[in-house]
Amino acid sequence: MTTELTSAATDRTPTIIPGSVTPYQGDIARYWNNEARPVNLRLGDVDGLYHHHYGIGAVDHAALGDPGDRGHEERLIAELHRLESAQAQVLLDHLGAIGPEDTLVDAGCGRGGSMVMAHQRFGCRVEGVTLSSRQAEFGNRRAKELGIDDRVRARVCNMLDTPFEKGAIAASWNNESSMYVDLDDLFAEHSRFLRVGGRYVTITGCWNPRYGQPSKWVSQINAHFECNIHSRREYLRAMADNRLVPQAVVDLTPDTLPYWELRATSSLVTGIEEAFIESYRDGSFQYVLIAADRV
Repeated sequence: MTTELTSAATDRTPTIIPGSVTPYQGDIARYWNNEARPVNLRLGDVDGLYHHHYGIGAVDHAALGDPGDRGHEERLIAELHRLESAQAQVLLDHLGAIGPEDTLVDAGCGRGGSMVMAHQRFGCRVEGVTLSSRQAEFGNRRAKELGIDDRVRARVCNMLDTPFEKGAIAASWNNESSMYVDLDDLFAEHSRFLRVGGRYVTITGCWNPRYGQPSKWVSQINAHFECNIHSRREYLRAMADNRLVPQAVVDLTPDTLPYWELRATSSLVTGIEEAFIESYRDGSFQYVLIAADRV
C-alpha cells in the first residue's frame, strides 16, 4: 500500500458521473475526481486509512518533539492523522449496537477510511457512496489490499438516490459531506433506507444561528470547497421532518480547534486554515455531532 500505487490506479479510472445528479452535483463530482491534495494523501500514508474529514482531541506535544528536530514534520503529519482517526472513532462510538450481520452506509465516503474502521470495529458490511468515481476506485482498491472487499465496498452513486432497499440498513452517517446537498432530501433518503430504530450520525461544520447570518469566514469556506454550509437549526428541523429524532447533540468545536491550530503550522496548509480557526474562535462556525434514531 502506497499512494503511488493507488494513485496510478485512480489515474486510469474513468471519471464516471451518475446520470441522476443535478448540474451542481456534476460540478462537485468533477471537483473530487480531480482532487489530490497532499494533506489527504500524506496523512493517509501513515497507516493506510485515507480520510476526508478533520480531527478532534488534544495535541500530543510530547510526541511532536522540538520543531527543530529532524523528522518533526513527519511526526506532525502522524499527529494530524491520529486526530482525524480519533474523530472517526467518536462518530463510530455513536452508532449504537452493531453486529457482523448488519449493513452500514457511509454517505459521501471519500477514499473510504471510515468504512474500513467501521468494519474493523464491528465486523459488519459497509456500503459507501460517493459522486467521485476516482474516490470509489481508490477505496475499493484499498479494501482489496486489506482482504475485506467482500465486506467493504464503495460505489459511484448520488447519496440522495441510493439503491438500498427500504428499511435494510442498521445505521448510516455523513462525515463532513452533508454541506453538498439539500438537507430535507438527504434525511428523507436516510430515513427511507434505515430500519425503524436505526441510527443516523453526522459530524459537520455548521454556521451558528446565534451569530445571525453566515460570517465572512463561513463564506470563504463555502467558496473554497464549492459547498453550502447549513445552520445547526436547519439540521434539527430537517431531521424532525424526516422521522429522525436526535438522541445526542455534541458541540465538538473546542475539540477540533487544536487540530486546526496544529495544521496551520505544517507544510500541508491549503490556505483555508485561517477561516476555520477564526470562525471557531469568534463563534460564527461550529463543529457538531448529531446522532438521531429513525422512528
